[in-house]
Amino acid sequence: MSVVPADVAPDAAVGEPESARAAAELGPRARLWPSLVAVYRAQLSRARVARIPLLFVATFQSVGIMILMRGVVSGGGEARSVVAGSSVLVVAFVALNLLAQYFGQLRAGGGLDHYATLPVPPASVVLGAAGAYASFTVPGTVVTAVFGCVLFGLPLTHLWVLAAVIPLAGAALAGLGAALGLLAPRPELATLLGQLGMSAALLLGVLPADRMPEVVRLARDLLPSTYGVEALARTFGARPDWAFVLGDLAVCGVVGVLSLAAATWAYRRAAVR
Repeated sequence: MSVVPADVAPDAAVGEPESARAAAELGPRARLWPSLVAVYRAQLSRARVARIPLLFVATFQSVGIMILMRGVVSGGGEARSVVAGSSVLVVAFVALNLLAQYFGQLRAGGGLDHYATLPVPPASVVLGAAGAYASFTVPGTVVTAVFGCVLFGLPLTHLWVLAAVIPLAGAALAGLGAALGLLAPRPELATLLGQLGMSAALLLGVLPADRMPEVVRLARDLLPSTYGVEALARTFGARPDWAFVLGDLAVCGVVGVLSLAAATWAYRRAAVR
């Protein structure tokens, strides 16, 4: 057995500050965009099998609502509201309801501790999960909109506006769902809040606004999905007013940024507890 003198030991092992060695071991934090893409892909592949059946449920639910409303709504502005609200309801079911349940279970099961140990920005976790859940809504929303247009005799010409409505309404509702799930102290409460949010999107989005009391209309204006519904409903007219359509989409986008920022703050708050 030989003893190595201290003066021949490597400089990295002797006399090096603890903070320098810790920085060398941890390495730099990942950037936002690569982290977001990685979380998005992981969530998309993980939830694909489990969420597809629920997507069918959301689609059939919206289609069934339109069939029921066909007996009391013949056409005109009310039909446009029913079709637009039912289409965005698919987004609310997945992006709001299911995401609230997911983050509620993630917090209760200690899953946030796993993400907290990763060198990724908190915003990438929230945005990646929200984007993955919102992606599942695209087929169901398109199917619901096409079926509703055929059922009520509405034009299919401007359905391309769904390319803007789905991501903007999805971002607003996903941010709200993530915030509800992260702020709820128990997963059961997160599930309840997600269900209540989806019910609000159903009642305030599908039912024609002209038949609602003034107080309910004010509550409808506070719902993030309302502006996506209004933007889509306006495009079913003979001559859509594109200035109002763009205005509704802009409001929906601003609400989406605010709700995702609130969800990121809720994630930071939940991760340190």
